[in-house]
Amino acid sequence: MAAKTKTEYSYISFHKPFGVLSQFTSEGGHPALDGFDLPKGVYAAGRLDRDSEGLLLLSDDGAFINRLINPKFSHPRTYLVQVEGIPSEKDLQALANGPVIRGYKTKKCQAVLLDPQPVIEERDPPVRFRQNIPTSWLELTLTEGKNRQVRRMTAAVGYPTLRLIRTSIGRLKLENLKPGQWKRVVKGDILHK
Repeated sequence: MAAKTKTEYSYISFHKPFGVLSQFTSEGGHPALDGFDLPKGVYAAGRLDRDSEGLLLLSDDGAFINRLINPKFSHPRTYLVQVEGIPSEKDLQALANGPVIRGYKTKKCQAVLLDPQPVIEERDPPVRFRQNIPTSWLELTLTEGKNRQVRRMTAAVGYPTLRLIRTSIGRLKLENLKPGQWKRVVKGDILHK
């Protein structure tokens, strides 16, 4: 079989719902990507853990995926993060400077307390609610993607993550895709050439 040409590769922008694995095989009774009628032969470019939501890029272009997820290229990824409590400027600066998690100092990132808070549809199941503890939404932009990194970073500065939604990878934005929806995109939508 002949190798695919550049124009034959598939690039898929997918809104991964909460509770879905970023793989095509179900494990532990958790739903996986095979339940969303995605094109054959694509696989996830990086991961979102089961408890996270939002933009997941899928492709069959292995060289492109490697370029996208390889830490040496430092492509930005942006997240909306609902945390328990309201971080101070000092806490946001500690987050932006890169806290140490599991003996590793994370790279610097952008950390912004959103004001006004965004209006986000409720998740199913809803995030736990504690009457005496306020919550707030942050926007974090990272250039690395270690396992559960955002959750560990916010916890390291004293603000546990309650909800995590990836809104962009490189230039590609989640836009108005609803959970479980996907659309085809082109490579230029994701990264500059």
